[in-house]
Amino acid sequence: MKLYVLKRLLLIPLTLLLIMALNFALVQMAPGGPVERMMLRAANTESAMANRISGTTGETLQSDYQGAQGLDEQFIQELKKQFGFDKPPLQRFALMVRNYAVFDFGQSFYTNEPVTGLIISKLPVSIALGAGSTLLIYLIAIPLGIAKAVKNGSRFDRYSSLAVVTAYAVPSFLVAIFLITIFAGGSYLSWFPLRGLTSYGFDEMPLWGKVKDVLWHMALPVISLTMGGLASLTMLTKNSFLEEMNKAYVLTARAKGASQPRILLGHIFRNAMLIVIAGFPAVLVGMLFTGSVLIEVMFSLDGIGLLGFTAVTTRDYPVMFGTLYIFTLIGLVLNLVSDIIYHLVDPRIDFSEARR
Repeated sequence: MKLYVLKRLLLIPLTLLLIMALNFALVQMAPGGPVERMMLRAANTESAMANRISGTTGETLQSDYQGAQGLDEQFIQELKKQFGFDKPPLQRFALMVRNYAVFDFGQSFYTNEPVTGLIISKLPVSIALGAGSTLLIYLIAIPLGIAKAVKNGSRFDRYSSLAVVTAYAVPSFLVAIFLITIFAGGSYLSWFPLRGLTSYGFDEMPLWGKVKDVLWHMALPVISLTMGGLASLTMLTKNSFLEEMNKAYVLTARAKGASQPRILLGHIFRNAMLIVIAGFPAVLVGMLFTGSVLIEVMFSLDGIGLLGFTAVTTRDYPVMFGTLYIFTLIGLVLNLVSDIIYHLVDPRIDFSEARR
């Protein structure tokens, strides 16, 4: 297992490099980069100035007006230098890799703030959203899975399976739209805020008031993410319990007259929960990467997902690549942690032997 962990650690930089190289190449082919956007903005500004001058004097501008002929070449070169596009692509990529190795993501094209500082300030919101929804999934799915295992084949089992599978099939953003419509002042109730993480006057609130205010704002986003993650963990819990309930030690405990609650909590629970608890990092990865970006955008939560989405729409490449780098690194590390926990809770699981 130690050799497997070492191999995975060595593969993390290579995986990051390949992902960054692929996205860097795609960005080079995509139209509408920051230089083109600034050129278009400058051209529109000059065109508007020309129209105002023309309207004031009542005369048509001659063709020697700079706005009519296009932007000055020196101005275009200065723009390219400002955004770092005055160097060949390979040189720019090599410089980016060297800087990213020490977590130096440069500065935002439009706010001139260090990207590292921006990511650090936004990351807690995304982590809180992912961790909160993951915790809620476990709190609901484990008792529900146990109940389904105990009542396997009953009407409750069938109806609850239909409910969790339906919740799994509905995308989180549709759940968010439904919750906003019903509970956030869309058409019916106004029990929860529509956007943001805090209320007006948050800084003046006492500590407990701040906690309640944040939980109040996080309620609908967390529920939106939770609905889609219930099905897999519920069925995993149910199947784990069903497998343990048919083993010899459970039959022996029943033959000795042990009660059903004692068998479930004292014997089955400890063994059945190993595989469920070991999957916690994998569930957290799913919550962070599958729906959190859309949820942050819909509820205007100032997290790293919203930061990355804004960077894509504005072509803010340092922020865009910085958030991609951090998301990828977190995903790779958590997947490795998940494999390690699987091995710790059940030494029979040896990924190094499985992948030879």
